[in-house]
Amino acid sequence: MIVLGISAYYHDAAAALLVDGVIAAAAHEERFTRKKHDSSFPIHAVEFCLDYGGLTLSKLDCVIFYDKPILKFERLLETYYACAPKGFRSFLQAIPVWIKEKLFLRKLIRDELTPLAQIDAFDMDNLKLLFSEHHLSHAASAFFPSPFDEAAILTIDGVGEWATASISHGKGSNITMLKEMKFPHSLGLLYSAFTYYLGFKVNSGEYKLMGLAPYGRHGSLDVKRYMDIIYGNIIELKEDGSVWLNQDYFRYATDLTMVDDLKWEGLFGFPRRLPEGELKQCHCDLALAIQQITEDAVIKMGKTARTLTGSKNLAMAGGVALNCVANTKLALAGVFDNIWVQPAAGDAGGALGAAYAAYYMYGEGQRTAHGTVDIADDAMQGTYLGPEFSAIDIGKTARKYNAPYAYFNDFDSVAEITADLLSRGNVIGWFQGKMEWGPRSLGNRSIIGDARDTEMQKRLNLKIKFRESFRPFAPSVLFEDMPDYFTTTTASPYMLFIADVVRERTNPRPDNYNRLSIKEKLYHVRSDLPAITHLDYSARIQSVHRKTNPRYHKLISKFKEKTGYGVIVNTSFNVRGEPIVCTPEDAYRCFMRTEMDYLVMENFIFDKKDQRPWHEERDWKEEFGLD
Repeated sequence: MIVLGISAYYHDAAAALLVDGVIAAAAHEERFTRKKHDSSFPIHAVEFCLDYGGLTLSKLDCVIFYDKPILKFERLLETYYACAPKGFRSFLQAIPVWIKEKLFLRKLIRDELTPLAQIDAFDMDNLKLLFSEHHLSHAASAFFPSPFDEAAILTIDGVGEWATASISHGKGSNITMLKEMKFPHSLGLLYSAFTYYLGFKVNSGEYKLMGLAPYGRHGSLDVKRYMDIIYGNIIELKEDGSVWLNQDYFRYATDLTMVDDLKWEGLFGFPRRLPEGELKQCHCDLALAIQQITEDAVIKMGKTARTLTGSKNLAMAGGVALNCVANTKLALAGVFDNIWVQPAAGDAGGALGAAYAAYYMYGEGQRTAHGTVDIADDAMQGTYLGPEFSAIDIGKTARKYNAPYAYFNDFDSVAEITADLLSRGNVIGWFQGKMEWGPRSLGNRSIIGDARDTEMQKRLNLKIKFRESFRPFAPSVLFEDMPDYFTTTTASPYMLFIADVVRERTNPRPDNYNRLSIKEKLYHVRSDLPAITHLDYSARIQSVHRKTNPRYHKLISKFKEKTGYGVIVNTSFNVRGEPIVCTPEDAYRCFMRTEMDYLVMENFIFDKKDQRPWHEERDWKEEFGLD
């Protein structure tokens, strides 16, 4: 059975192709259009999936969309009716779009796919088009590719149709939905509201809020006061993990903004931080307060999932499942023996989940039993599911830009040279094999550097990524070497869990630490891996496995041979506001626009010093908005 899953029209459009239950290809539309979080119909991603599979539309058994628009429309109408006359401006903006387009999504999808049908004169009336519920798509994306034969499933996001969180039980080829939390009460929307109030972009900057939280003062009276304010006015957190949100303080249900700014200013004592505004200690303390509340809620939801299912395994998805700190706190709470998180946990992953739901729950496919649990032995193929490019493709890009390069016949030489360049403090664009699926670069579309370098974090943020200096970077570490650096031995191939740097590698804080400014705290050297050690001595780990990414594993192994360290810095290959690079041309352009020193694409090495001067008619930074 061949199934194409699609997500679109809200944010993070994507397509995924399943062939007899195996992921053949998957990609985000943003990587092709170069528009971050592109929500438009993923025609380029669909074309890639079909082309990679050697398929046309006529070969598909079905196409499935990741949610049910009629239920979402019902939620909008009921919400506007219940809140009237509030929300009239939002109503006037939203409803015409629904009546014109989204309410007739079946026709819209067929129309979008029609150009592809002309390839083999396929009659679109014969296309079997299915619709999955939003949180079922998330649940299916979490369970079916996981290494578990049976598991509790927890999905948490902003909102789907009505559900904002769900608990279900996966067993074999079936998922049974057990419990849902309903709109307007939502842990995801609560976190997004604080993302907005602290000056970051909703549905994009939530990970910045998580990264800002460690700058808050743990155990301080201010953090406790903010938590008391939130619990006393905004949220009621129940024992099962469900939340009740006081809608007097929110505007997302009826307006075009998240919260009532003046009421929040009255509560917290400072106004909403504007984008790019100065970061103050109050912002950091509030970020820590809401992060801790989110962690408490996730742990309570996890305990409820364990009680309802009796399972020792947990699979997670939904946007909140990208909060790696909350995931780790749940793991450390000992509620489950094993936790696996879908690497594309947000809406893009819904395309894959919908395809899985169609294959197993509609088409009656049968899963193969795993037996013993190995967290790294899942069906995601390391997330390397996107486009790949040949030496011919890279050569074309080099010729287009008259770009000098060195080419090597064997990869061992490439790894040896790159490792040496890293050890000497160079920043390198690393472009290999298939593009990653999900929001993280995992060693195929990455910018890499030496984690031992005390200037590396500052340089990467300000000179390469052009982003806020407080934002941390992740380590890529050889899986077999993890205990040498971090307080965990559990595989973390997708950067979805954190661990502390082992104590013997850390440096104590100075006596006046709590009186230091945010910038002074940032540049205190916390360990012998300063570029990846966050303020609280944690790191968001990517364990690198020889089986799933032999080239990246070999590079880090060569680096270890030279330096004694089996760990490097890894950040996504893009600049702020830009999607991760997809093609060789995307990579070369990003390389030339930044202060990267070298670009390594497959067996090609480009030295910045040898390249021609880079000129563009307009400031390229205007091309990408704030993320």
